[in-house]
Amino acid sequence: MKKILVPVDFSTPSENALKFAAELAKKNNSELHVLHVIELAESLFGAEQFNVNDQQIIFFMKLAKERFEDFLKKDYMKDVNFKEHVEPGSTSLAIREVVRKNNIDMIVMGSSGSSGIEEIIIGSNTEKVVRYSEVPVLVIKSEIKNIAIKTVVFASDFELENLEPYKKGKKFADTFGAKMKMLYVNLPGNQFNSTLEIQEQMRVFLNKVEMPLNKENVEIFNDYTIEQGVLNGAKYLKADLIIMPTHGRKGLSHFFNGSIGEDVLNHAEIPVLTLKI
Repeated sequence: MKKILVPVDFSTPSENALKFAAELAKKNNSELHVLHVIELAESLFGAEQFNVNDQQIIFFMKLAKERFEDFLKKDYMKDVNFKEHVEPGSTSLAIREVVRKNNIDMIVMGSSGSSGIEEIIIGSNTEKVVRYSEVPVLVIKSEIKNIAIKTVVFASDFELENLEPYKKGKKFADTFGAKMKMLYVNLPGNQFNSTLEIQEQMRVFLNKVEMPLNKENVEIFNDYTIEQGVLNGAKYLKADLIIMPTHGRKGLSHFFNGSIGEDVLNHAEIPVLTLKI
């Protein structure tokens, strides 16, 4: 985590994310990049590319930069090595560009979640970032006054494609000295697996990461959906953080199949870290 990006829109959720990221940056001696995006109407300035020389855009950017500088004058930003970015355009596209140009290692975002028709059709900027991001995305819902992450849940189906996300998640958990608990959600009906079947699948995975298969490390949780199982399992284990691998489905595939990672981050009360497979 040499470089951490935090997009802010001056809202309470984004400030919660900034506070967490500032502490994370200090803890890991990381460079913090703070981004504010001015979402201007594409009908006014063109859908393909925003012309930053346009006088109207420059005017809005100056106003935003002044407010941005005031927003960053917080006690918790003292002793943090940070850089400011103000960009016009789409939030999700601007985030991707800043990540690419600055070799960002992690994104920390605030979210209040979404529900109903917004969750099905529109989604939030946070969901879009999670869907497309190639770097880990940590989603913060509420203010965390003391960053004391003691128990981390890694929720997975334990296919071998999840090995790399596990290794990245383990490194993140280790920065806090946190205990990593492996969570498998067992579903009723056609997706049900016996305990022996689940244990065998987990044993192959755990052998690869040199972790013993025992009650201290593994929890098999029965529930009606994976989302409910992850949320309820994390609550049962008194977790401070949920880590989930995600495929980041897009387009019609995302609409019809949904994304478990996005569903969890929409409804989780604790931070959720998603890692692209």
